[in-house]
Amino acid sequence: MKIHKSNLLTYLIVVVIPVFLFCLYFYNDILKEIDSSRKENASWIASIYQKNWDQFISETVTSLKILSLSAEDTLFTPQKMEPLLNKVNQNDPRYSGLYLLDTTGKILTGTVSLRNEADFSKLDFIQEVIKTKDIIISEHEEILKNNQRVIGLATPVLDADHNLKAILVADLRIDYMRNVMKVLTPDTKLYVVNGAENPLIEINVKRKDMIDTTNWVTTPMDRLPWSIKVKMADRNGKQIVNEIGENLFFILIITHILFLLIKYILLRIHTGRERKQNELQKLELVGTLAASTAHEIRNPLTGVKGLIQLLSEKYTEPHDRYYFNVINSELKRINEIVSEFLILGKPTAQLIDNVNINEIIHELSPLIVSEANSHNIECIWRISEQPVIVKCVKDQIKQVILNITKNALESFESTGTLEIALQKMADVCKIKIIDNGKGIPKDELEKIFRPFYTSKETGTGLGLVICKRIINSFEGTIEITSAEKIGTTVEITLPIAKEKRD
Repeated sequence: MKIHKSNLLTYLIVVVIPVFLFCLYFYNDILKEIDSSRKENASWIASIYQKNWDQFISETVTSLKILSLSAEDTLFTPQKMEPLLNKVNQNDPRYSGLYLLDTTGKILTGTVSLRNEADFSKLDFIQEVIKTKDIIISEHEEILKNNQRVIGLATPVLDADHNLKAILVADLRIDYMRNVMKVLTPDTKLYVVNGAENPLIEINVKRKDMIDTTNWVTTPMDRLPWSIKVKMADRNGKQIVNEIGENLFFILIITHILFLLIKYILLRIHTGRERKQNELQKLELVGTLAASTAHEIRNPLTGVKGLIQLLSEKYTEPHDRYYFNVINSELKRINEIVSEFLILGKPTAQLIDNVNINEIIHELSPLIVSEANSHNIECIWRISEQPVIVKCVKDQIKQVILNITKNALESFESTGTLEIALQKMADVCKIKIIDNGKGIPKDELEKIFRPFYTSKETGTGLGLVICKRIINSFEGTIEITSAEKIGTTVEITLPIAKEKRD
């Protein structure tokens, strides 16, 4: 049940929550991208209509200017202007009517009037032309007698001294302008407003659409005090789902790979912990057995050794001595094994003291050199001259160094060198024992500190375990690196004893 909950929690943290957060992020990012595209598209449509309107107004103004040139010669006989105005009005569908006014705004001549009022002087945009002597377009739509909706555009007729002589007025059909706009983008929602934000032309728009001011792009016109408002297209739900689905697919793959990787790492950690616990349990078992049986084994062993000694003095024949030597050798081996068990299971407090590692190595050098000579191995010493003081148990440090050098010498298949180096650093010292023997295979290197594991035919598998336990008890570390046919390096690190200050 615990494993199930652990898997569920890991899956929640590694997969579910990241997928949710990433989907939320991508959803917002996709919406921003889509909204940006919608806005850009709406702005592009608005810019097209802005250009069309500018062209439309420019063409209308140009047409009225041409008419104004003709009007200058017929001001005293305006009836001559009427056929021309009728012809232009009939040939250009944008016009609903064309009129020539005097300087006060009263009509002189024009096409058949469909306006409800014949007196133009009351209209605001006519008064504005009289006042400014400039081209003015009406801010408000007007409904004619035939229900046509129009916008009035007036242009002044000026003499050489820039004096107002007459006014030309054109009624521009809103339905014509709407049809022109609708041809370009028939499905787009848009409308045109005047300077007071009053709608003049609506395409595919209802009044309720104008109330919601969001998702509209507004573009002012250059030649008119109007603005074009274009509704951004609705979001494409299918596009959003497809893009989120694509991102979600890759996110799921990545998060599940990450989940499996984390589960693998956690499994490795769990396996490592179990292995360490098993090793500790083995050591505890060995310690318990050692504490209860080691002394019981040694006592009769001492008696046996004494009796063998007496018998060896009584029976001096060569073949008898051979048997006694074999028995003594085996008894010695039993004693060594019991001593190793005693160290593993010894619960008594250690008598730790300040020990000079230099002196320890010098004391052991004759033993190491003698053993090396018997194996035809050359010893190389790299020892620091200054004292290297460490808090430890002297005999146990000796046991560690002798055990490791013994293993190193047994690794040689022929001649070679054994290097023993001592290096003092700021807070620690390092003891390195380096050989160029046959080395340790990689698969065995991972097991050498496991209790009872040995590659020797007569080994107990406790030597390196004891060495590691001793070094760890002094707050040090022991590391072994090796390569087959190259050699092995054992590095022991011990903390330097701090000097006492008065």
